[in-house]
Amino acid sequence: MDSTPEIAVVETPPTLETKSPVRSASTPWRILLALPVASASALGVHLALGEKMMPAEAQSYSILLGGVLGLSILGSALQGLWSGLRGWIRETSPIVAAACGLLTLWEVATVGCAWLPMPYFPGPAGVWQSMINDRALIFDSTWHSLLLLLGGYALGVIAGLITGVCIGWFEFARYWGMPVLKVVGPIPATAWIPLAMIVSPNSTVSAIGLIGLAVWFPVTMLTASGISNTRASYLDVARTLGASRAYLIFRVAIPAAMPNIFIGLFMGLGASFLTLVVAENVGVKSGLGWYVQWAQGWAEYGKVYAALVIMAAFFSTIMTALFKVRDRVLVWQKGTIKW
Repeated sequence: MDSTPEIAVVETPPTLETKSPVRSASTPWRILLALPVASASALGVHLALGEKMMPAEAQSYSILLGGVLGLSILGSALQGLWSGLRGWIRETSPIVAAACGLLTLWEVATVGCAWLPMPYFPGPAGVWQSMINDRALIFDSTWHSLLLLLGGYALGVIAGLITGVCIGWFEFARYWGMPVLKVVGPIPATAWIPLAMIVSPNSTVSAIGLIGLAVWFPVTMLTASGISNTRASYLDVARTLGASRAYLIFRVAIPAAMPNIFIGLFMGLGASFLTLVVAENVGVKSGLGWYVQWAQGWAEYGKVYAALVIMAAFFSTIMTALFKVRDRVLVWQKGTIKW
């Protein structure tokens, strides 16, 4: 009898090698051709429909589309030499190409087929020409809207931070402040327009006050919530090391509440945009909201759409700037929410 011990051999299952996807250094030809093809199509459709619109509109819009086409071809040719340009083309070229496609459909639906009634739905060439003709007035209106927005937003943020810290930290302020928030806060700031026009000395001050009121409520609520929910362990450690009340508030509670505070700042900024447009229609003689109302009164709907385009770029730029500030302050949350 063979007494040699048998050694069991255990076969290990083959492992699957997970390879991280390597991003190709070259840009796919579909992405490279997306924007040139879309802009060339938009330009071709526009030239075919040029006889149905004013010569000035046709010429200025042709220059715009021709510039987009030239830059897209140049960018596609040079993207192999510059990595930054290559990354930008990969990310934005499909979106810009889709925008050119939408402009083409817009022009076909309005100028080509007249599916949408005039003058309520002008073509993109008419909107672009309105922006060129009224560029001085649009710039002045944008500047005044910026002053009103920054003034009201700064007022609301300062007042909201002060009241939010007081309500979140001091029991006495919470007892008397929360009923005021519950009563005044839910009321839209635009509902106070009749009272603001009577109380304030002029329309500019009333507009700034209304914007500040719209910003004050969300900033106060989120700041108070962040301060009151500060971890007790942070405060206990600071007290053990001999921290004063001022140190606990400004060096422990407020930094811990910064994520909540920035949520309130974003909510207040969105509310300020709405209040700005409405407040500019009640006595202010300049601003984007006033410009829209004025153009609508004269049935210049090309100018109305032009102002809406400027509003989109204006508000998006301010929102982007606030996101940049948040990314600098809340470094550990950078990239969680992108704009």
